[in-house]
Amino acid sequence: MRITLPSGTSAELVRPSVEPSRGLVLWPDIMGLRPLFDDLAVRLSNEFGWVVCEPEIFPGQEDLPLADRFGAVAAVDEAARVADAVAAADACGVEPVAVVGFCMGGMYALKCSASGRFDRAVSFYGMIRLPEGWAGPAQHDAIDAVRNANVPIMGIFGTEDPYCPTEHLDELEATGAVVVRYQGAEHGFVHDPQRPAHRRDDAADAWRRVAEFLA
Repeated sequence: MRITLPSGTSAELVRPSVEPSRGLVLWPDIMGLRPLFDDLAVRLSNEFGWVVCEPEIFPGQEDLPLADRFGAVAAVDEAARVADAVAAADACGVEPVAVVGFCMGGMYALKCSASGRFDRAVSFYGMIRLPEGWAGPAQHDAIDAVRNANVPIMGIFGTEDPYCPTEHLDELEATGAVVVRYQGAEHGFVHDPQRPAHRRDDAADAWRRVAEFLA
């Protein structure tokens, strides 16, 4: 069901039919809340018994076209997004709570790792350093947050992802994060089966690893 966080940001909240084993804040990709991620939230809740809360990544700009979203990232206040993630964790009503994100949402999952609110963080091909054009006065590289985090972190990446080059993956791994590299995979190879970059077997393996990491 749709809820409103204290900031006014919309979020999708899904509760399992069984006693929940944990909470999960699910950051969508740059396109924000939509049926693809609502369905994913339901699947994760049903399959693993998690309470899942999925905040909007561009609150107040839900109708912004994709091409304009890339240019709008620099104006986003990352502290406000982290605060929304913390509020989404509270909305789960269960402990512990992990944070998982994809693409831009994967970048915010890394940034949330230093908040002190989450017991684990998982980034699916989240930007470790800001891409060109994304830097702004309230935006910092995610690696800075990771270096200040004290929770286990896992990153899922493809080796052919231009947003997450090898040297950035090496930086993330040097912090102690678990970095899983899928040879030949491109950006976005897990979360959307309709994308040309989707790799079914690698996606299944990635989810298996993440489920074990969060268990």
